[in-house]
Amino acid sequence: MVAKVIGTPLSPTAVKVLLLGSGELGKEVTIALQRFGVEVIAVDRYADAPAHQVAHHAEVIDMMDPDQVRAVIDKHRPHYVLPEIEAIATEALERVEAESIAEVIPSAKAVSATLNRERIRRLADEELGLPTSPYLFAGSLEEMRAAAGSIGFPCVVKPVMSSSGKGQSVLRGPEDVDAAWEAARTGARVNNDRVIVEGFVEFDYEITLLTVRAVDPATGRLATYFCDPIGHRQVDGDYVESWQPQPMSPAAYDIARSIAARIATAMGDGVATGRGVFGVELFIKGDEVYFSEVSPRPHDTGLVTMATQRLSEFELHARAVLGLPVNTIARAPGASAVIYGEHEDTAIGFAGVADALADPDVDLRLFGKPESYARRRMGVAVATAPTIEIAREKATRAAGLVTPLRADHDAETPTEIKPIPQTAPSPADDTDTEAMEAGTQAIRVPERPIRREAPPMPRPPMPQGPPQRPGPMAQPGPRGPVGPGGQRPAGPPPPRPGRIPPGMS
Repeated sequence: MVAKVIGTPLSPTAVKVLLLGSGELGKEVTIALQRFGVEVIAVDRYADAPAHQVAHHAEVIDMMDPDQVRAVIDKHRPHYVLPEIEAIATEALERVEAESIAEVIPSAKAVSATLNRERIRRLADEELGLPTSPYLFAGSLEEMRAAAGSIGFPCVVKPVMSSSGKGQSVLRGPEDVDAAWEAARTGARVNNDRVIVEGFVEFDYEITLLTVRAVDPATGRLATYFCDPIGHRQVDGDYVESWQPQPMSPAAYDIARSIAARIATAMGDGVATGRGVFGVELFIKGDEVYFSEVSPRPHDTGLVTMATQRLSEFELHARAVLGLPVNTIARAPGASAVIYGEHEDTAIGFAGVADALADPDVDLRLFGKPESYARRRMGVAVATAPTIEIAREKATRAAGLVTPLRADHDAETPTEIKPIPQTAPSPADDTDTEAMEAGTQAIRVPERPIRREAPPMPRPPMPQGPPQRPGPMAQPGPRGPVGPGGQRPAGPPPPRPGRIPPGMS
């Protein structure tokens, strides 16, 4: 149920939102909600998490314990519960929703399905008929050995209950099976003894298509909106760099929207539940598009939208939850680059912040995480520019100027200020090539291929080529609402966002 009236925080009239997970994404969602006068309770497994530092209330619990999850919800009696991570006792959320204690965003069904790779893959492939990579599931070392042999090498092994590359391994041959099984069992966010084995094949690039299910003010019904596609580069399953927009062919973009709309719509009841931002990950090969994963919440690669869009993914999520109008229009091409902790320490410092911000097109977010380790994401640089090539250069350079320091550092440590480049970067470097070689997945084409439900919409052609060197900003086309299942009404192409004709849903 959407909030028809928003009251005053810390009063009997307050609209309350409880976050389960209070990292950097939850922190930005908290800020976005508070701008509308919403009272926020931030919950996490450790104290002083980023969202704890800005929320009205902070709680520390074991989120895999259903009794503790239920207790914190009963204590605060929120109107909405927003799971911001995967490692949550979903059975508690299902009971909370069934008893109408609070609305789970986007729905308890969505949270449960996306926590478990087996459930979401079977939903996408067997129920929705979306094209996916070839896959098999295994519940023991011997089953995994047989599955890997059937899929073929190289292949990828992932815990069925994990995310962000946790517990993931690439198997080059049979000799890697034992180590991959152990990594999947011990390296995931939750304990589990079941894995998915996926095959490999080269793809051109991968994207995150931020898909928003929100109330259309013209009809009062849920509609589907799209942000411009986000390209990204990953290392060990975790994103290190993203850019928006990723150039795509009109055909590929149409199919991507159809896939994203169908999986996002399946996360709710089609009437009121299922609101919010969905991060739909897709593989692109030419004009072919294949489903990879979906997150029923803002996506880490979408941090770039803090620079590129009129409303960031966090503001879109807050609006969708509350039933407010959304607008996915872009402002400029942009990019993001991750700042890692580099040290195993607490209360680290950061030098070079002023140097990074000397470029007026650059902004920083330092997340305030109380503990650092070498590959922990502690901040991000975002930048805009006339092209995504230059934006990527600016963001990467800014992130590199920020130097994490141990807690006992010399606060006066100087940093060198380097000139800001004014031209596009040189052709593809070794890092991008290496990332592309690693960025391969298998393609499984189902019996029911994805088809466009309407004639292609006229758009200017987009530059083609590998994702590490996208061309100038392209306009993928209208991102306004589509109907249930990703189908567009017959007739002329819809207008740009902000001009929603009556009757569209």
